[in-house]
Amino acid sequence: MTLDPTLDYSEVAELLHPLDDGLEPAIASLRARLARDAQLTHTLDVAYRVVDSPVGKLLLAATDRGIVRVAFEVEDHVEVLQALANSVSPRILRAPARLEDAARQLDEYFSGKRREFDLILDFRLARGFRLNVLQHLPRIAYGNTESYAQVAQAAGSPNAVRAVGTACATNPLPVIVPCHRVVKSDGSFGGYLGGTDAKRALLTLEAAA
Repeated sequence: MTLDPTLDYSEVAELLHPLDDGLEPAIASLRARLARDAQLTHTLDVAYRVVDSPVGKLLLAATDRGIVRVAFEVEDHVEVLQALANSVSPRILRAPARLEDAARQLDEYFSGKRREFDLILDFRLARGFRLNVLQHLPRIAYGNTESYAQVAQAAGSPNAVRAVGTACATNPLPVIVPCHRVVKSDGSFGGYLGGTDAKRALLTLEAAA
């Protein structure tokens, strides 16, 4: 089986997606072959899968550089995939095997068995000061928090407190890049891309470990 390099694989994925929850082993096999052939012919630029978690379904997407996107349900996974098609490549396909390691590590994290992620990340969706902030966030230890002001200081711009908030609100890799560990100076949660309940759940999980 070969793939037509002119075919938009995001459209193929969309056609197959409604059957995901049914007992359709032939469709699953076809999808796997599409993903394998696309990878072999270098016509798959973004692989994705959806995983269950205590904070809802998470969309995981990866390029050949690493994990490029983690998205909560509230962000609308269809819109997220469209944004990736616009900003990275339209050659997108649901390819769970490509994200097996990420899915496993997230499962270990949510079950309290993992405190740090060991994944290669693709930060192409963040630039400038926002990228500086994201690169600092994994240095906030599991179970700990820092204020927006502390993160601004660590990222090299002590006065850019509001910009830290923006960087966290637009973090393309939540959970893996732990913007949930950034709180207000008074200890209150502040905003979160996945919603306040998700942020509370993540901080409670880490505090209980």
